Amino acid sequence: MTSTSLGISQPSTRVSWLRHRPLFTAFGVTTLSFRRHFDQSRRFVVFSMDGKPTVLVAEKLGEAGLKVLKEFANVDCSYNLSPEDLCTKISLCDALIVRSGTKVTREVFESSVGRLKVVGRAGVGIDNVDLAAATEHGCLVVNAPTANTVAAAEHGIALLTAMARNIAQADASVKAGKWLRSKYVGVSLVGKTLAVMGFGKVGSEVARRAKGLGMHVIAHDPYAPADRARAIGVELVSFNEAIASADFISLHMPLIAATSKMLNDETFAKMKKGVRIINVARGGVIDEDALVKAIDAGIVAQAALDVFTEEPPAKDSKLVQNENVIATPHLGASTMEAQEGVAIEIAEAVVGALKGELAATAVNAPMVPAEVLTELKPFVALAEKLGRLAVQLVAGGSGVKTVKVTYASTRAPDDLDTRLLRAMITKGLIEPISNVFVNVVNADFTVKQRGIRIAEERVMLDGSPESPLELIQIQIANVQSKFASAISDSGEIKVEGRVKDGIPHLTKVGSFEVDVSLEGSIILCSQVDQPGMIGKVGSILGEENVNVSFMTVGRIAPRKQAVMAIGVDEEPSKKSLKRVGEIPAIQEFVYLNL
Repeated sequence: MTSTSLGISQPSTRVSWLRHRPLFTAFGVTTLSFRRHFDQSRRFVVFSMDGKPTVLVAEKLGEAGLKVLKEFANVDCSYNLSPEDLCTKISLCDALIVRSGTKVTREVFESSVGRLKVVGRAGVGIDNVDLAAATEHGCLVVNAPTANTVAAAEHGIALLTAMARNIAQADASVKAGKWLRSKYVGVSLVGKTLAVMGFGKVGSEVARRAKGLGMHVIAHDPYAPADRARAIGVELVSFNEAIASADFISLHMPLIAATSKMLNDETFAKMKKGVRIINVARGGVIDEDALVKAIDAGIVAQAALDVFTEEPPAKDSKLVQNENVIATPHLGASTMEAQEGVAIEIAEAVVGALKGELAATAVNAPMVPAEVLTELKPFVALAEKLGRLAVQLVAGGSGVKTVKVTYASTRAPDDLDTRLLRAMITKGLIEPISNVFVNVVNADFTVKQRGIRIAEERVMLDGSPESPLELIQIQIANVQSKFASAISDSGEIKVEGRVKDGIPHLTKVGSFEVDVSLEGSIILCSQVDQPGMIGKVGSILGEENVNVSFMTVGRIAPRKQAVMAIGVDEEPSKKSLKRVGEIPAIQEFVYLNL
C-alpha cells in the first residue's frame, strides 16, 4: 500500500506570453491552446505590444496586491463598471479581479470570446461568479480564503462584547442627549458558556479569544477533529446540547443545504431563555422572521449580526430596527491588515494561474484531456458518490482522519492514474459537510488542510485490461457510524462500488453484499431477514409517490441479519421515513442523499 502525496507536485512551465496562452496541467498532461480568438464583430483580439497579459481590477484592491500584479501584467483599475461596460472591456483582458459587488455572469464569459482565463475573487465567497459558465469557457476561478480569518474572528468577538454591554445602544442614547445608566446594564462574559457553531478557521479563532475572556467554550461541528478542539480547551458536543446549554451562540458554519435556516422556530424553542446570538458567517443560516419572534418572546435576549439573508437588508427590516439587535454592514473582513492580506493572496493566485501554475485556491475544475475523461467518466461518478455515501455514514464527534481507498484493476499500476479518482473521492468526502469546492487542482491541498490522510492501495486482478477498474472500495477508520451495519469486521466504515453498463452501483456496505444503482438517493435498512419486508417498505414509499429505482437485500444467511438497500428518485418525507423505522423487523435505517 502506498500513501498519496498530500500536495500536487507539478512543473511550473514558463513560456512567452505572446506566443502561448496560459497552460493548465491536469493529471500530468499539459494542455496548450493555440487558437485565435475573435470578437463578435470578427476583429482580432490582440495582446499589448509589450507581450504582457492584461488584468482588469474591477473593485478596489490594496496597493500591495496591485504591486504584485504590476510586476507581471498590465493592470487596468476600472471601478464601478456597469454590467454593459464590463462586458465591453472584458474581451481585452486575460484576468479579472473582483470583490463581492461585481457580478461575473455568463454574459461576461461570453463577451470575453475566449480570452479571459482567470477570475480572482478577493475574498472567500464566490456567489457572484457563475462557476458553471466559467468552467464551460475554460476559465479558472480562484479565491482568497485565508487572509481574512483573524479579521472575521475579531469582528465576532467585537460584536459579542458590544452586545453584552449594550455599547451601540448606549452610544446612540448619549449622542441623543440622554444619560440612561440603569437602562443599559449589561452582562458579564466570565463564566458564561459560548457555543461556537462551526469549528473551522474562524470558529476556532473565536474560541481561542473567548477562552481568554474567561468564557466556557463548547463547539458543534460534526466533522471537526476532537483532538484539535481539546488542544485549545474546547469540548465538541451535539447540536442540541450546544444550543440548549449556551448563554451565547456564535455562528461560523458555511451556507449549504444542511445549514440553511438552521436556527429556526424549532431550534429557538430549545434554547436557554435569554440566549444571545452572534452571526459573522452567512445570513441564510438564520431564519430571520423566526429570530424576530424569538426576540419578541424573550427567548433571545439580543442578537449581533454582520450578515443578512438579503444585503443590504430592507430599510424597514423588523430585525435591523429591533432595539435588541446590533447590526453591521458585513464588516467581517474589513480591517486594513485583512484587506492587504486578501489583496496579496488573490494577486499571487491570479499571477500563478496566468503563468500556468496550478492554484491551490481554485474553486472550479481545470480543463481535462477528453480521452482521459471519456474512459474514466463513469468511475469518476462512482468515486464521488462513494465518497458522499461514506461521509454521510459517519456519526459526528470524532472527525474523519484516516481514509483508505482500494482500486481493483486488471491494469498495471503504472497504467492507472488515480489522481482524478482520488480528487473525486475527496470531493465526495468534503463537499457535503463544508462550503469548499473540491477539484483535481485543490483536492490534495484540501485534505492536508483538514488533517485527513488518504492512503491508496492498488489490487492487481487477472483478466483483460479493457476496463480501467473493476471496483473501488473506501474505508474510514477510527470513527463511529450512524448505521452500525456499515462497520466491517475489521472495525471501519466500508463501502464498495462497481460500474455496471456505465452506471455506478453500490455493491457492498460493511460486510453485506448489495447491488443498488447510485442514481437518486438511497435508504439503507438493517433488518432481520423475513418474508414481506420489501413489500412493506415499498408500500410506505408508494403511498407518498416516491419512485423506487432498485431494491436489493444482502444477508448473512436466510432468516438472519440482512441489509436492504433501496434506491429512490425522490426524497421521502420525515413521516414516511419514521414509518419505515417503525416496522418491527427493521433495527436501524439511514437515508443518504447522493
